[in-house]
Amino acid sequence: MTLAVLKSRALAGMQAPAVTVEVHLANGLPSFTIVGLPETEVKESKDRVRAALQNARFEFPSRRITVNLAPADLPKESGRFDLPIALGILAASGQIPADELDDYEFAGELSLSGELRPIRGALAMTFAMTASGATPSTAKSRAFILPQANADEAALVTDARILPADSLLQVCAHFTSKQAETRLSRHAAEPRRRPPSYLDFSDVKGQLQAKRALEVAAAGGHSVLLMGPPGTGKSMLAARFPGILPPMSDCDALESAAVQSLTSGFSGAKWKVRPYRAPHHTASAVALVGGGSPPRPGEISLAHRGVLFLDELPQFDRRVLEVLREPLECGRITISRAARQADFPAQFQLIAAMNPCFCGATNKLFTTNRVVRSELLS
Repeated sequence: MTLAVLKSRALAGMQAPAVTVEVHLANGLPSFTIVGLPETEVKESKDRVRAALQNARFEFPSRRITVNLAPADLPKESGRFDLPIALGILAASGQIPADELDDYEFAGELSLSGELRPIRGALAMTFAMTASGATPSTAKSRAFILPQANADEAALVTDARILPADSLLQVCAHFTSKQAETRLSRHAAEPRRRPPSYLDFSDVKGQLQAKRALEVAAAGGHSVLLMGPPGTGKSMLAARFPGILPPMSDCDALESAAVQSLTSGFSGAKWKVRPYRAPHHTASAVALVGGGSPPRPGEISLAHRGVLFLDELPQFDRRVLEVLREPLECGRITISRAARQADFPAQFQLIAAMNPCFCGATNKLFTTNRVVRSELLS
């Protein structure tokens, strides 16, 4: 067999479209070509895959190797295609059986020694795999093989079959051996027995009116502006605001975790913990709303279902503050580029803090939102 076909997934915003990895071995001068609109990270996988196969004591075929990542018009980025490409070469050259490959999806970056390194977006990819009907309950479910470091976040998706591995050799042993001890076992998400840990509101001594104002804002989902001289506790109050918000539901926690996974910023310890983002006042509009090529989520999306704190509000550029208008109204942000666009959720509570003037010459702190205006002693 000189052709092997495997399944994987790309990332396009919050979506994870399916990608078919086709590997073909042909006669001719030895070469290694990857087609299908690959980004630089994918093109560099040729060297990683070659070294990983050789260091794992596999034979790297001295033939004309062509790897096609379909669909051809979908941009492919990051090193998540290293594992399916390496397995495709082994299957096409007859070094591992290809009978069961269609029952799995693969993603993982390879080190030069053959170890699997974590990837970003594992939760979004797993969620897309289950949502697309690839794992119907009435049929044999398709499993997802990915690095061990991503197992906990991927297993948060209900009914997903997650098979984590530490190295390329473990994945190959899963297909070449029929013994149970050498095959990959299903990973289950560990239940979180402890409630989420937040900074305690009781750490703030006094400021009873400020606490009451923040309680009203938390109950009604209002934005808050804290104004007062330095040292009156504005940042301290804002940092403890997530602790008085209602507990996150499983659906909300999954949405928030999926966004965090896109930037490799999610871990099991953050499950059902409301995010708290506090960008510096020199942050640009792109850093706040997201952007880049391919588009990445910004601070407002990373604060989804949590709190976005803007300290020193007047120091932010006016254009940066203006871009918050639409996300605050609709709870989403659409990043449009010439070639593609991406949608990210952005439902957050905005808390801002400012000094009355640059000199801070005042002795009062004002806390305001849509329905509350409280005067507080500094």
